[in-house]
Amino acid sequence: MTTALFEFRPGQVSLSPGPLAGRFELNKAYVMSLTEQNLLRNFYLEAGLWSYSGNGGTTTASATSADGPETWHWGWESPTCELRGHMMGHWLSAASRIYAQTKDGQVKAKADYIVAELSRCQEAGGGEWLAAFPEKFMERLISGKWVWAPHYTIHKLLMGLHEMYTLTGNRQALTIMEGMANWFDRWTSALSQEQLDELLDMETGGMLEAWADLYGATGNEQHKRLMERYVRRRLFDRLLAGEDVLTNKHANTQIPEILGAAKAYEVTGDERFRRIVEAFWSCAVTERSYLCTGAGDNGELWMPPGDMASRLGVGGEHCCTYNMMRLAHCLLRWTGKPEYADYWERRFINGVMAHQHGGTGMISYFLGLGAGSQKIWGSETQHFWCCHGTLIQANASYESQIYLHDDEGISIAQWIPSSLRFEREGSSMELCIEQDSQHGLYPLNKWSVPGMEAITRVHNRAIPVHRPDRFRYLIKVSGSAAASFKLKLRLPWWISGNAVISINGVLEKGCAAAATYYEIGREWRDGDVVALELPMKLTAEPLPGEPTTVAFMEGPIVLAGLVSEERTLIPAGDRPEQLLVPDRERNHGWWNPGYYRTSGLDRGFRLIPLYEIVDEPYSVYFPVK
Repeated sequence: MTTALFEFRPGQVSLSPGPLAGRFELNKAYVMSLTEQNLLRNFYLEAGLWSYSGNGGTTTASATSADGPETWHWGWESPTCELRGHMMGHWLSAASRIYAQTKDGQVKAKADYIVAELSRCQEAGGGEWLAAFPEKFMERLISGKWVWAPHYTIHKLLMGLHEMYTLTGNRQALTIMEGMANWFDRWTSALSQEQLDELLDMETGGMLEAWADLYGATGNEQHKRLMERYVRRRLFDRLLAGEDVLTNKHANTQIPEILGAAKAYEVTGDERFRRIVEAFWSCAVTERSYLCTGAGDNGELWMPPGDMASRLGVGGEHCCTYNMMRLAHCLLRWTGKPEYADYWERRFINGVMAHQHGGTGMISYFLGLGAGSQKIWGSETQHFWCCHGTLIQANASYESQIYLHDDEGISIAQWIPSSLRFEREGSSMELCIEQDSQHGLYPLNKWSVPGMEAITRVHNRAIPVHRPDRFRYLIKVSGSAAASFKLKLRLPWWISGNAVISINGVLEKGCAAAATYYEIGREWRDGDVVALELPMKLTAEPLPGEPTTVAFMEGPIVLAGLVSEERTLIPAGDRPEQLLVPDRERNHGWWNPGYYRTSGLDRGFRLIPLYEIVDEPYSVYFPVK
């Protein structure tokens, strides 16, 4: 396999105090609030290790006297739901990622206990099969009878176990995976190629990725054989032939399969898998285009290429957002091209952040963009949609996307306040990204001590009179000794004009244009500071297929109008954004990016960032005359 950029090891990157760190902690609190007993209940039930008497609950698996149905997990985790058990894998994945960053022993102890109990369930079932539902579900698939996505659920479990092994060092998790592989190897060996092809036309989730992960960990030929059996030839061959096999198909079926092809490429080096991924990206993104949030799906179905005006109803799905971000990150690592980091950023700010309730941490399954849309929030224990699972994964893994490295040096791919610790030429070094909320903008606002100091200390640098038109960052270097390397700064697609860059107060004079990297090669010393300003402006982005309907963006931030019905806008000039003027630009100790109001309309309305919408009806796209 060839790749351009590499991730740093878990734990080398940490988020700085601020809004994103706050969301990480909010997510961690939710992850830890889900009890071991409730997460394991359906696995105990299937393994014969739990029963309920109706008088407070009895179990052979450590329930308490208060363990009644009112405390259980319901919705898609109900004992009567065929998809039960899917949340377990997501939980293990999120817990693994949280531990890898924080080294919180309580998180590790809880996750290790759950893995041990899963092992006990597996042993009770014969040492191979492990699921929250019976093996008969798989036989129903083969006989052509409907059952709700058992492969999808198994994949989630395998995914979580794999990350417990790779991120926390839990060897028992790998042993469980190997036992499950024995069952699936024996089961699939009895199927013809035609039967396998029919099987893979059902929703198999990321089973290809799971077996590729296992093969990468073990090198076992059995696991490679399983990976090869789960290659969905009918889809992959048509993608390679250049056909559009996606329109009106279930997006959250195909994306995990393509992530499987990506992992298969990484563990085998087979270039055909890479071509499959590239053909998919071309079909799903490049040729299809996407909405202002980056979404190409509505109601989990792929929209027609370049023709999305009639598909603004239900909205894009969080799982699709998260999985497409994962795929973009793969392509960024393979190619080093900033366009994939640009795509990731668009979907992060206007997808992951907009799907999560900033107060409760809960999930909105879909994110509508049409007139009068409204976010519908899931509950902590009563729904457990698929998006509950990707919610806790996405918000446990911001840090791995920020910094990447190659032989020449370090690339900053995402502008998220954070620090990176690394070794270079024998020197222990640290890079720290800080964001200036007074002379630039902070994309996700929150009260901070620096913000308060800025407005109380009169001898400090003067605060701009009005809201700045740029994000401003400082990259601070510290180290035990000097070291030489290149620092590559991603300059996003949305910047207005050239970025402004200085090193230790000396202005860089080279070109610093949008959608490129700006490279600085030098010997870096303790105390060096790079200052970066990313200017931005208000823009109107046309709706694919209907150019007279637009969404407004300030830099990378999608704006939502606080209006519950369609409004046709009539600007005075030829630029729709001329209708908007700044609104509520200052909030005590910080600036508010993305706050606008209309001007010159009979019935005006306000616009705020889509990620700040909670319960208000809103509209994102507006017809313009």
